[in-house]
Amino acid sequence: MPVVATAELVASASLSGLGVAAFNVITLEHAEAITAAAERTGLPVVLQISENAVKFHGGRVEPIVAAAAAVARGASVPVALHLDHVEDEGLLRAGVDAGVSSVMFDASKLSYEDNVSATARITAWAHGQGVWVEAELGEVGGKDGAHAPGVRTDPVEATAFTAATGVDALAVAVGSSHAMTERTASLDLDLITRLRDAVPVPLVLHGSSGVPDEELRRAVAAGMVKVNIGTALNIAFSGAVRGHLAGDPAVVDPRRYLRPARDAMTEAAAHLLAVVADKEG
Repeated sequence: MPVVATAELVASASLSGLGVAAFNVITLEHAEAITAAAERTGLPVVLQISENAVKFHGGRVEPIVAAAAAVARGASVPVALHLDHVEDEGLLRAGVDAGVSSVMFDASKLSYEDNVSATARITAWAHGQGVWVEAELGEVGGKDGAHAPGVRTDPVEATAFTAATGVDALAVAVGSSHAMTERTASLDLDLITRLRDAVPVPLVLHGSSGVPDEELRRAVAAGMVKVNIGTALNIAFSGAVRGHLAGDPAVVDPRRYLRPARDAMTEAAAHLLAVVADKEG
């Protein structure tokens, strides 16, 4: 089916009081596994490509977007394409030209005033292209910006930020952190509810791989809509590759270990899709 717009998936989830999962794509196997999981569960999904993933592929966004789009078009469920954590404006514009329907412009490492200025400018340009924009608030510096341990988003500041920038969705800091390999994060559910009531756009949870299933369900019930997941798939992928190579150290055909790795990611994605949509897995 045709690739759908991220705005459509997020709006539908928001109206239904459910979440929509957005998984980070690094390789073709990621895109295939995520889409297979969406088809298995019958749920929509967002394939998102980060600036770091683009750098891994030589700095050109077109090939990885084209590959993800080809996989998405072959799906029997709604699949959207999104650019995640983009700081480079040239890359953002190239991604839009390549066919993504939405972008996450990340100016969270700047001061609040500079974040507002840059995000408002990019949002105005993106809206002129019919592109949906996600942003986030953060501290000056810091590897994780808004999602460094201990950082929390203030509802009053978040409301002012969305009004000043015109963004379509806001990633908020409520207790999760990027690149967690253990699912031990405890979210501030009361803060999520206050943000939902104060901020007029859908809320986005980053760092969701470190959040336990039931906590994710409660977060969606409290007001989270778009739920970003990356590391969980990489854990499944890497574990399957290690297991296969340990059992067959003489293997040289990458298909032998990429197939189980892709299957492992499919299982992980299917489970998390069901959790985020509050469906039985």
